[in-house]
Amino acid sequence: MERINDRLVNWASILDAKTREQAETTARLPFVHPHVALMPDAHLGKGATVGSVIPTREAIIPAAVGVDIGCGMIAVRTDARGDRLPPGRRALREAIERAVPLSAGHYNRKVVGTARPRIDELTRLAAEADFDPAGYARNWELQLGSLGSGNHFIEVCLDEEDAVWLFLHSGSRGVGNRIAQRHIRTAQERIRRDGIRVEDPDLAHLDEGTEEFDAYIRELRWAQRFALLNREEMMDRVFRQFGDWLGGPVHEVERINCHHNFTERETHFGETVWVSRKGAIRARAGEPGLIPGSMGTASYVVEGRGDAMSLESSPHGAGREYSRTAARRTFTLDQLRAAMEGIEFRDTPAFIDEIPAAYKSIDRVMADAEPLVAVRHRLRQIVNVKGD
Repeated sequence: MERINDRLVNWASILDAKTREQAETTARLPFVHPHVALMPDAHLGKGATVGSVIPTREAIIPAAVGVDIGCGMIAVRTDARGDRLPPGRRALREAIERAVPLSAGHYNRKVVGTARPRIDELTRLAAEADFDPAGYARNWELQLGSLGSGNHFIEVCLDEEDAVWLFLHSGSRGVGNRIAQRHIRTAQERIRRDGIRVEDPDLAHLDEGTEEFDAYIRELRWAQRFALLNREEMMDRVFRQFGDWLGGPVHEVERINCHHNFTERETHFGETVWVSRKGAIRARAGEPGLIPGSMGTASYVVEGRGDAMSLESSPHGAGREYSRTAARRTFTLDQLRAAMEGIEFRDTPAFIDEIPAAYKSIDRVMADAEPLVAVRHRLRQIVNVKGD
């Protein structure tokens, strides 16, 4: 751990100057307490750094949660073994692609049976929160069980004991994005109205005890629940497709579902604060978590160590080193194919900006994270599904 100053601590051995400067700006906010914690995968974000943990007194920065509220990971360990899998993994990939809508703007055509009780729960929760999600996205019900694009993915993996894991990454989709964007604008309008000066308008905050704050918390919690149920719905579909492809009974042994873009009320160093994790998972002592690598690299099933200075947190992935534009200028489809050798994936230049070389080394990130989490399993991909 590096103590950059009294209000900023860092676990990233790779930290560029712009990311460091951005984190220092966040840490100077008067309501941050006791300090901002930078995770090993920290990199430049909008307003707040991706890979940061931001505790605040009586205030929340909506952009410090980000626009994909509740984004996170889910993994299921099955009782299937890699040495008993049938050949022809392309058939499994294509079956998953048919079962789960992929890419931005792609959603379900209807609410399927497994999604209905989840939609009913979300409808009830929205009524209790006194808002209508259709006001943000009329088709929000059809968004449940869809993946999205960018770094979101579905994978079939093997662990060190050859057990098969199903693993995916997604969040609250379009409805969550619109909820986030609205409250970010509200915070910015509020600081302009009240004449509050901030170094970055994307660090605009809402004060606890105001109507704006209460509305954000209600809708934020709904979007976090949507994101978690979205992952559950997709995982159930992937599990069914995997069982059909296997051609025999398969059983679920373990399931882990965790956010990495979220806010919760927590107590640290004897004080109750709002903790916003933007690209970080909670890592209380013994708490299971998931840290994916980039496309084509290892992912990790971990257990938190409960480190106090990190605010009981750990990284959420590899962390970008190249922007998407820079990655497309720098890398080629042939390089992507070489990086994905031995992994079934959709071979397209659409994924060049997701090439592993555009990210930090996951092995370096995990070495930096050793004080924060213990590794339970190291996973290697055999099938990768993404939206373009």
